[in-house]
Amino acid sequence: MKLHTDEHIADAVATGLRRRGLDVTTSAQAGLLGVSDEEQLAYCRRERRVIISHDPDMLRLAAEGISHAGIAYCHSRKYKTGQFIQRLLMLAGRISNDEMQDRIEYL
Repeated sequence: MKLHTDEHIADAVATGLRRRGLDVTTSAQAGLLGVSDEEQLAYCRRERRVIISHDPDMLRLAAEGISHAGIAYCHSRKYKTGQFIQRLLMLAGRISNDEMQDRIEYL
């Protein structure tokens, strides 16, 4: 699974996922710091990347019918970093990018 972390996600999450072999981009690396959520989703659609976010606005956009390559959503205080990485690894191990199209996974 190809992933993208928005600017709400700690860099340690992307680093931890990469160390475990996943393909992850960040908003900083993609030059997307400060852009709108719609632009984040458009980038992920073009690149076929599931966006990882703590931002509830991503859920609102999906509910409004904005197409996306998939959203992995989690409240920012639900897990510690290591636990969050483990949840994302479980998601990546059971669902393909194609299956994530326009799908939201609540972690």
